[in-house]
Amino acid sequence: MVRGLYTSAIGMAIQQKRMDTASNNLSNASTTGFRRDVVVTQAFSDVLARRVRDYELQGISVIGSGMLGPMSLGVTINTIHRDFSSGSLSQTGSAFDTAIIGQGFFRVAHVNSEGEVTEMFTRDGSFTMGADGTLVTLGGFEVLDATGAPITIPEGIMSIGAGGEVIVDGEHVATLGMVTFESLADLRPFGHNLYTAIEEAVQMPFAGRIQQGYIESSNVNTVQEMVTMIAISRAYEANSRMIQMQDDTLRQAVNEIARA
Repeated sequence: MVRGLYTSAIGMAIQQKRMDTASNNLSNASTTGFRRDVVVTQAFSDVLARRVRDYELQGISVIGSGMLGPMSLGVTINTIHRDFSSGSLSQTGSAFDTAIIGQGFFRVAHVNSEGEVTEMFTRDGSFTMGADGTLVTLGGFEVLDATGAPITIPEGIMSIGAGGEVIVDGEHVATLGMVTFESLADLRPFGHNLYTAIEEAVQMPFAGRIQQGYIESSNVNTVQEMVTMIAISRAYEANSRMIQMQDDTLRQAVNEIARA
């Protein structure tokens, strides 16, 4: 019976994590280039439930005191998978807005409070011009070129080619630093719509193309996430009722059957 309490409690904890993930997806449905998270669960290793063998330990033979069979404690969180499928494109008309068609990421520079610069990656192509004329994200992070240097935009009419070529008044200024990875599982969310890559990550040449004047929407389906949240709520309530039922049964066993 206590095993059932643990199973229901684990189920409630899993549903709570799924609810947190779905809520985060829904809150970022309008975030440019956001990628939804999916909770991946894994079953516990099967365990064997044994009948208490107090009598056998005393040398008394009891019929039917063998194995009850395999029993699982339920599931646990294996990982939180990030869905990197592409979002839809929205036209903005701004010369600074760029969207990636296909796999790939923009390279940006993140500066921490100690002044250390770290290269990070993003799908958010909502760019603007900083106070010093450099190309930056809306979060203020400098966009890097193919050599890893910040991009300075001179005055004039700017256009961005399909390969990331930044052209101002007909002159080539820089090329956007674009990269993709052999395995997207090597990326870790950092915050501010940025990703970091583990040391073992293998970078590959950018094979997609750039669409100027567009931004990529998140790949969150708001209706799907709301339906998922309803299903999660029902599963949480079901586990809660199971705990209540098992608690009532234990109380009855202690208060009534034990006195009989």
